[in-house]
Amino acid sequence: MLVQLLAAAGVLAVLTMVPGPDMAVVTRRAVACGWRDGLRTVGGISAGLLTWGVLTVAGLAAVLAASATAYTVVKLAGAAYLIFLGAQSLLAARRSRTGTPTATAEPAPKGNPWRTGLVSNVFNPKVAVFYTGLLPTLAPSGMSPHTGMAVLVLLHVALTLVWLGGYVMVLAKARALFERPAVRRVMDRVTGVVLIGFGVKVAAAQP
Repeated sequence: MLVQLLAAAGVLAVLTMVPGPDMAVVTRRAVACGWRDGLRTVGGISAGLLTWGVLTVAGLAAVLAASATAYTVVKLAGAAYLIFLGAQSLLAARRSRTGTPTATAEPAPKGNPWRTGLVSNVFNPKVAVFYTGLLPTLAPSGMSPHTGMAVLVLLHVALTLVWLGGYVMVLAKARALFERPAVRRVMDRVTGVVLIGFGVKVAAAQP
């Protein structure tokens, strides 16, 4: 069973480190507002994973993954939210470039960072597909299905906290660089394009 857990941890670690919408949302928040907001965003993302974990154990995520209508509703809501966040970043870059009053003191992204992380994760239907499709195949055979799934969900949350939390602290070390107006504009543009790109990708995804 230990070998199976270690193998599952390896797979989950690789999947956690692959850049995705969560990392883009965290980048935007940490660069704009600092490490505290970045960590709060990571906390919201982790809460989103726990939400999906509870739904998976309860069997509800499987219903979502199997229902084309439910899947479409959730993915379009998630895509719209990511595109909205991306548009905010692009608008911030444009205001800075045109020298409007906000250029000298660009306001922090609106909304609670924890809620931002939670919403971006909860409205990502790929997590439901991942939890109902791949996670059961990684569950240790020596545990009951529910216990095995619960352990893997908690393991995934722990890996996410470590990986994204460490990423936030790295960004914090370089925040002096990101606070330079020219660099900030580039980061806002890149983050905005990436978030919109992920939004389009989520909208076009199939279950």
